[in-house]
Amino acid sequence: MIAAQQLLIESGPQAVTLKAVGARIGRTHANLLHHFGSAEGLHTALIARMATDITATIRDAVLGDRARAGEQDPRRIVDLVFDAFGRGGAGALASWMILSGNHDALDPILSAVHDLVDELADGVQPAERPIQDETLHLVLLALGDALLGAPMARALGLPRGKARDLAAAMLSANNDGG
Repeated sequence: MIAAQQLLIESGPQAVTLKAVGARIGRTHANLLHHFGSAEGLHTALIARMATDITATIRDAVLGDRARAGEQDPRRIVDLVFDAFGRGGAGALASWMILSGNHDALDPILSAVHDLVDELADGVQPAERPIQDETLHLVLLALGDALLGAPMARALGLPRGKARDLAAAMLSANNDGG
């Protein structure tokens, strides 16, 4: 999966083919076809791996912050999510899968996010702004930023990190009771 993610980041989702991944790791197209069943199977496995990695990182960050009570760092969470969708390639891969009609391949990431939200919401969910609302807001901002953030910020004369700033302000306001 490392080779597939490297191809994703270097050349975009269209470059993540069985043949290209096979060439990168010294295996044949047939070897990967046997293992994944199809290019869609490879993409599904890649998104599942990426979802597991990012949700584990976010879980560790949030639970670590909770363990240090009072030291919540919303910007750290924002940066982790935005980096996963942007630099990590999850935004491009998810969008490409949707546009190519492979909606079911998103199930692993949706399930991983759902499970993480359920775990983090247990016993600490504020009544006015549930973690589900924050997660939806954050993920949609990160996805949009990964796909259109740089040109949109440029067109509006805003700094490149403005969407991250807005997301962090949203999380901070909620942590402060706003």
